[in-house]
Amino acid sequence: MADNNKRDFYEVLGITKTASDDEIKKAYRKLAKKYHPDLNPGDKTAEDNMKEVNEAYEVLSTPEKKSRYDQFGHAGIDPSYGGGSGFGGFSGGFSGMGGMGVDDLSDLFSSFFGGGFSSSSRSRSATAPRRGQDIQASITIDFLEACHGKKVEISYNRPEKCPECNGSGAAPGSNVSACPDCGGSGSVKTTQRTPFGVISQESVCPKCGGKGKVISDPCKRCGGVGRVNASKNLSVDIPAGISNGQNIQLSGQGAVGANGGPYGDLHIRVNIRPDDIFERDGFDIHSDFPITYTQAVLGDELTVPTIDGNVKYTVPEGTQGGTVFRLKGKGVKKLGRNDYGDHYVHIVVEIPQKLTAKQKEKLRDFDESLTLQNYQKRSSFFDKIKKLFT
Repeated sequence: MADNNKRDFYEVLGITKTASDDEIKKAYRKLAKKYHPDLNPGDKTAEDNMKEVNEAYEVLSTPEKKSRYDQFGHAGIDPSYGGGSGFGGFSGGFSGMGGMGVDDLSDLFSSFFGGGFSSSSRSRSATAPRRGQDIQASITIDFLEACHGKKVEISYNRPEKCPECNGSGAAPGSNVSACPDCGGSGSVKTTQRTPFGVISQESVCPKCGGKGKVISDPCKRCGGVGRVNASKNLSVDIPAGISNGQNIQLSGQGAVGANGGPYGDLHIRVNIRPDDIFERDGFDIHSDFPITYTQAVLGDELTVPTIDGNVKYTVPEGTQGGTVFRLKGKGVKKLGRNDYGDHYVHIVVEIPQKLTAKQKEKLRDFDESLTLQNYQKRSSFFDKIKKLFT
């Protein structure tokens, strides 16, 4: 029968029944980081919590199982439910099933219940090598470092094989024996009678926790886990042109695997500090360049800063504020290509302030010397007004 002592799976993950798939996954990842055995060595409570979280996520992340759980609760996903009275109205056997074997029945039951019933020949061994978990890290670099690339040194923590016991979990010189309950396999098989016949199911051995061995004298450094948290220093090449928030994946630099399995990967998020002068749009660079009223009127040769140094550029006479000119190929290197974006310079004409009386007088004299022919936009504007009222 269903276990009435189990907590509600939504309560376990801290979510509501209306939670989306992404919210379910996010809640699971948060709790997995909190209760993972590698981060809580020797903590039985954390281990029990992790098992509960895994069970809740396994059900709520599978649409078929989630649907049955929402309708029937724990009974809907309990394989032993219905052994006497049948499940969902099935109270007897099916004709023509007498010749079906355990594997055939497992396949049939899987089609109804979304898996979870399998023969020992097709179950994954609990003592098989398993890949280690991936680890997340982050670094922050300057804007120009992201444009040009850089080699950086990072330091992070990861679970590694215990150097004291070489990952065995046993104190040096102590005995390690096969688990008497599972015979060293790490899993135990149970059988249940159902309306379809006898179904075999494998689960992690409760005595050894799936390790397949019993340690009489656990290693004092790792507490019998076989892994310890260790600080690791790593030199990382940041490629030129990397974007803010982009990840770099380093294979084999994550957590140590179980049972001799390979290490996981390290994922490094790159954060880029904003720059006071340059702004980035894809692989293009944008910057403002203030010029004086006189430079705008007469034109001038400008020294424009770019991410690769200064560049000379001549603005013509009569340059208007808001004019944008392009420096081709002076942008950011495109990742994996020998190609670059462009640099767009936005002209800002700065109007002088705090003029003296003499300066104002000269400016008025100069302004009176001009006509509409000196102002293309003003001339066109007043022509349109004349037509409007003529």
